[in-house]
Amino acid sequence: MSFLSSLRKGSVSLMALLALLLLASCGEDGHHFKIEGRLLQMNSGEFYVYSTDGDINGFDTIKVEGGRFAFEMPCERAMTLTIIFPNFSQIPIFAEPGKTVTIKGDASHLKALKIKGTKTNELMSSFRERIANASPPEIKQYAAQFIADHPESPIGLYLVRQYFVTAPIPDYDQAAKLIAIMRAKQTNNNQLGRLEQQVKALAATGVEKPLPNFSLTDINGHQVTSASLSSGVTVILVWATWNYNSTDMMRQLRAEQTSSGKDFRVVAISVDASQQEVRNYVKSNDMPWTFVCTGELFETKALQQLGLLIVPGNMIVKNGRIVARDVPRMELSQKATSL
Repeated sequence: MSFLSSLRKGSVSLMALLALLLLASCGEDGHHFKIEGRLLQMNSGEFYVYSTDGDINGFDTIKVEGGRFAFEMPCERAMTLTIIFPNFSQIPIFAEPGKTVTIKGDASHLKALKIKGTKTNELMSSFRERIANASPPEIKQYAAQFIADHPESPIGLYLVRQYFVTAPIPDYDQAAKLIAIMRAKQTNNNQLGRLEQQVKALAATGVEKPLPNFSLTDINGHQVTSASLSSGVTVILVWATWNYNSTDMMRQLRAEQTSSGKDFRVVAISVDASQQEVRNYVKSNDMPWTFVCTGELFETKALQQLGLLIVPGNMIVKNGRIVARDVPRMELSQKATSL
């Protein structure tokens, strides 16, 4: 082999290596997901991103400089992210390993943002454009039709949560029907399976309904049952040591309880895998409540019975009856002390 041939061969190998390194640094190595974009009318600032699937611990910050921004995260499987803008409006982003999406638009018209880069995000952009000027009943009709037309899409799970489960006026019957349509095409989607269980439990544990029978053992070996919560006010929380929103919710609730002098009970059910992690947290924080950690994560039977399958989640019980559930973090403390 001539020197020139060797040099050419070496050059090709070097270029291939550089290309691989470049791809890896850009998040396109099959193990990362990247968001990049540009916003008019917003030269600098920040907004936040979190995962409805629990794949991000709390919130991550996305900084805007010169109207541009970029965000990269490890990504081993498809997941749903939510971006929260300074005006508290939110948009979903569907992450996929090795993919990059771009967001472009005007910060004064966030509903009209365009998201490109994957078929799923482009499909969601089209849906958002369709409902931009629709009434709430129309939006629900469009969402149901979308799921009927695209039962294989992960967008459907987001739509059911957004417009039928966590809506101001939930519709659990319609949610169950739409989930059944998707389940026929997404048989291995664990998130969809959990939502199906949650909807069934929510239908049976709505506000004003009696607390269902359940039994738990706390980290000190004491039994916690529905019968033991039949009098007084109890706040049942779903939390995790790795989830900032839930631990912040507990801090706020503890501060309000201390300042108000209200003597309500708190049963904090952790979805941590390690009971020791929970013990360490309890030891380092002044929270004399009932803490539970079965190590079964969301497979904990009591959570399924109560329909509490998201973190953070909550339920307020008074004299054995459910009086509120999924109260926003900033309102929970006031709600608990007002009963």
